[in-house]
Amino acid sequence: MKNINTPPFPNPDRISAPRVDLLKRNGATALILALTLLASCDGQNKDAHSAVPRVDAAEKASHSENDGHAHGTSNQPEHADEVTLTSDAVARYGIKTQAAQLWVLRPTITAPARVGFNTEAMAHVGSPLRGRIAEVKVRVGDPVKVGQELAVIESPELGEAQADYLQRRVAVDTAGPAVDLSKVAWERAQGLLEKSQGISLTEVQRREAEHKVSIAALKAAESARTAAANRLHLLGMNHEAIEALASTGEVVPRYAIRAAIDGIVVQREVTLGELVGPDREYLMVLADATKLWVLADVPEAKLLRIHPGAKAWIGVGALGESGSKRFEGSVAFISPFVDPTTRTAQVRIEVPVAELGLRPGMFAQAEIVEMDRGEPSPAPVLAVPEDAIQTVEGGPALFVPVQGEANTYAKRAVTIGRAVGGLVPVFSGLVEGEVFVSEGTFILKADLGKGAAAHDH
Repeated sequence: MKNINTPPFPNPDRISAPRVDLLKRNGATALILALTLLASCDGQNKDAHSAVPRVDAAEKASHSENDGHAHGTSNQPEHADEVTLTSDAVARYGIKTQAAQLWVLRPTITAPARVGFNTEAMAHVGSPLRGRIAEVKVRVGDPVKVGQELAVIESPELGEAQADYLQRRVAVDTAGPAVDLSKVAWERAQGLLEKSQGISLTEVQRREAEHKVSIAALKAAESARTAAANRLHLLGMNHEAIEALASTGEVVPRYAIRAAIDGIVVQREVTLGELVGPDREYLMVLADATKLWVLADVPEAKLLRIHPGAKAWIGVGALGESGSKRFEGSVAFISPFVDPTTRTAQVRIEVPVAELGLRPGMFAQAEIVEMDRGEPSPAPVLAVPEDAIQTVEGGPALFVPVQGEANTYAKRAVTIGRAVGGLVPVFSGLVEGEVFVSEGTFILKADLGKGAAAHDH
């Protein structure tokens, strides 16, 4: 308040009364002015400070959205590389941990590939007879079992063959008793000739000839019946169906086309009412989708490093994406021929598929283990799954649980090598036995980036 007072006055003993009154009024005025200025300054300071809490509250509200995550703030730099999730978020995003361990990693060869059906586990289903499609019982994509009906054909040709078989059976039944009668007549005449000469030799010989003719007729009838049965077999009727036809005597000109293998219907080239015959290459195609072939195009310079039986992995989709998958198989065949245009040879990899994640027609990437029988196994190295590694701030990193803090994970920069069979060797940043996050690291990376962006303003 000293900077707003008036200069020192003269000795008050020498000041007259009027002047004293004037000085008193001036001093009161100055005091009121000073108090007014102080009140003004104090009001301005209160307004400036009251705005700060409102801004902080807004920022705090913007950071307190209930998304299942909690991350450190810029006021705590020691927690800048940590991510804290709720227990529900850990379960929902599938965050899993495991201990680091040593693996023996052999070098591999990577080649483009395509997925196809195992041609040795496919069946082309056709019609052995001419007729018209009366029923179609399956669609493309339907699973089928061996012996299951696929379609039903009404065939006049089959009806004629069944009728002919029934006639041949009747001929056999008729020729059998004739043989027995002719044999009795011949034996009786032969007895009379030997005992009393009551019959001529010529008559005996005639009856013998009649017996032989009846035997020949029976054999011919039996042969015709067998031929008619064989024709029914060729037309698709089995032994049980023929026996049923013989017992009932009813002609049923309907033929059921049945599945030859377990699999799925991958192609159907027939519709209801369509006329079909044995000249058609196939009506349907069945394939066993539990074992697929992956055909990899391997450069000729690398063929000598691959042998049948070598382990291989098939990758479908970009690594790190939610739809990416890897399937394990083995080399079954290496083509002895090299394509003169691409200078590659086809390597067939058999992959048993327990689910329909691998589909014929897909493009894939094959990773085949090199096999050098003259070289000992390489030394084991520390390795982690590929899904555990994320690129953070331009470098590889993984996440490790923070001791003493539940559901908290810290980013850890690591030095890695080339992935082999879904495993990435880690040269520094992780030790054997140390626990790290093996699944769900993409979520942690995203949450870490979101936390950094939220506090960078």
